[in-house]
Amino acid sequence: MAGGLDLNVDDVRLLLAVARTGRMANAGAALGLDHTTVSRRIKRLERSLDASLLTRGSDGWELTALGKRVAESAAGIDDVVQRVRDAASREEAGLRGTVRVAAPDGFGVSFVAPAIAAVLREHPRISVELVTSTRPISSRGAGFDMTVSIGVPQTGRLETELLTPYSLALYATREYLDSHPAIRGFDDLRGHVLIFYVDALLSVAELDLTRNFAGLRVGFASTNVLAQVEATIASAGIGLLPCFLAESNPRLVRILGALVRFELNFSLSVRPPSRDLEAVSVIRDAILGEIAGRREELVPPK
Repeated sequence: MAGGLDLNVDDVRLLLAVARTGRMANAGAALGLDHTTVSRRIKRLERSLDASLLTRGSDGWELTALGKRVAESAAGIDDVVQRVRDAASREEAGLRGTVRVAAPDGFGVSFVAPAIAAVLREHPRISVELVTSTRPISSRGAGFDMTVSIGVPQTGRLETELLTPYSLALYATREYLDSHPAIRGFDDLRGHVLIFYVDALLSVAELDLTRNFAGLRVGFASTNVLAQVEATIASAGIGLLPCFLAESNPRLVRILGALVRFELNFSLSVRPPSRDLEAVSVIRDAILGEIAGRREELVPPK
């Protein structure tokens, strides 16, 4: 490594942006630069350090071992730069920045979105991008600052914590139940239509639950749990649904509550370059607070 370093703060900020997004173009867009300028300035930073900071991965740019150490050391630099700019322009101090969050669709809509809204009411200069998807995150975190996932991500590159358990059960409308044979036990489920995920596209191992229902045909399948809820409300069949989405709907009745109930977990992962950003920390705390205040919705009494 070079002895006398001539570092440019904005070059370091660009490295952090590429680490967060995984793309030169996305990092440049966030800072008002084109991708060729980003590439040139990252190379300038690497020359200053006489070392490689980024390497091309399967789904974008990834930090090298040294790049990770540099990013971790400089994680708060954006906040420092913004505070200096605020002081110089005499603007009111406050949290700001863009935070990218990924979450499963049902949990993202029901819990993450209200938590984010509460943060934005208190910190209007923060911008949040919420992407909802049931698919698991990649080992690089897909460019998100934080990701909620079902189960625990199989990666050592992200810092992961258990958020909360949640329950799934069988639900149907009273209209569906009145027009079909009575369901008093597990064997009575045979011949009924199940509403659940598209098996061929199901990439979350924890959701592979249909093996427990021999004799049930998946008559309506969707990659979106909210579509599954709507199909169940429309009496298309019996939905295997998260309790936090189904219990509050007066049209849905829980079936075989004592016999059929599954418990899974939501986990929260934060990318190392993002873990020390105050805006990320505030949103994490808000999600935890939303969960704490609505625990019985996630795991209702049996």
